[in-house]
Amino acid sequence: MNRDHLEFCASEEWAEILQKDILPWALRGRDLGDDVLEVGAGPGLSTDVLRRLVPRLTAVELDDDLAAALTDRLAGTNVEVVKADATALPLASDRFSAVTCFTMLHHVPSGALQDRLLVELCRVLRSGGLFVGSDSIASADLRQFHAGDTYVPIDPDGLPNRLESAGFVDVEVEVGSELTGTFRFAGTAPPPEERP
Repeated sequence: MNRDHLEFCASEEWAEILQKDILPWALRGRDLGDDVLEVGAGPGLSTDVLRRLVPRLTAVELDDDLAAALTDRLAGTNVEVVKADATALPLASDRFSAVTCFTMLHHVPSGALQDRLLVELCRVLRSGGLFVGSDSIASADLRQFHAGDTYVPIDPDGLPNRLESAGFVDVEVEVGSELTGTFRFAGTAPPPEERP
C-alpha cells in the first residue's frame, strides 16, 4: 500500500466504517463458525472486529511489516497471524468454517492471481464452509487513492462466474448504494470431490 492508503487503513475513521458499516453489511449476521480465516488483514482493523465474533481466527497478511506488527499486537489472543501469499496458502485443506476478506481483492495484482486466490480459499474451507466479504466498486477516485500501489478492481457483474469457476456454490453478489461504493459477496464450499 502507498503511505496515504496505509495511514487511512489504520485510522480510527476506517475502523469505525468497518465496524459500523462494512462488516455488518457484508456478514449479514451469518454465523462464521469456530475456525475462521481472514485474508489480507492489513493493519488488523477488521481483524479486531472478527476476533470478537469467533472463537479462533487466523489472519493472513503478505506484507512483512504489517504481519509482524499484527503478530506482536495480537499475541495472547485468539488470533494466529500467518505471513503468507494467499494465492498459495501454507494451510491445510478443508480446515476453516469460514473465510473472509474485506476490501482487499483489488490489491491482488492480476485477474489470474485473483482467480488463483479464490481457488485457494475454496480449498481451505470445510464442506459447507462460507466465503464472505466485500470490496470497492472501481472508480477514478479509488484509482487515484491507489497511485503507486496495486489496484486491480473486481467487476461485481463478473464475480459470480469467477466464484463458481473457483468451486463455490450458492454464490451471491450484491452491489450496495452508489453512496457506499461497495459490493458484498458470499459463496459456499462444496464437498472436496466437487471442487476444481
